[in-house]
Amino acid sequence: VQLQASGGGLVQPGGSLRLSCVVYGFTLDDLAIGWFRQAPGKEREWVLCISTDGSTYYADSIKGRFTISRDNAQHTVYLQMSSLKPEDAAVYYCAAERYSRYPSSCPRWYADWGQGTQVTVSS
Repeated sequence: VQLQASGGGLVQPGGSLRLSCVVYGFTLDDLAIGWFRQAPGKEREWVLCISTDGSTYYADSIKGRFTISRDNAQHTVYLQMSSLKPEDAAVYYCAAERYSRYPSSCPRWYADWGQGTQVTVSS
């Protein structure tokens, strides 16, 4: 499985961005996808995930501001971010795990990772 994340950039506080994660080499239908982020000097942080049946789970820090969705036909998972705060600035990574046996759940561990896309929130 290969993943390519894109869509990062510079946005002002309160603004919005949509990140994309395109999956290659495996059918997206059978993958749970998670988004993680890592800010300079901080540990990598789980942000949210979407299971194979479309169930979604969110970290408290982004609940109500971020939304994850998937388009299996386009092999793409989207992370819609709104009301962005300076503390949301980080490199965002998408990750995949074969998880069709647990269609409503997200895994704790992911086998495959994308390269990351930088999100900067600054005025």
